[in-house]
Amino acid sequence: MELQDEPESVQLAVDIIYLLETHKIEPHIVLEALEIIRKDYEQKLHLKTMNK
Repeated sequence: MELQDEPESVQLAVDIIYLLETHKIEPHIVLEALEIIRKDYEQKLHLKTMNK
């Protein structure tokens, strides 16, 4: 199966992994950043559902 046939979330994950590996970001830094991103997007999702 081609990457373009995968769900958007998989495509995004592959792009992010490539970016992080290309820039040789330390795994612990990546995990800390992902936690910040997760919290931010959970808040955005919550606000979006509250505005419906």
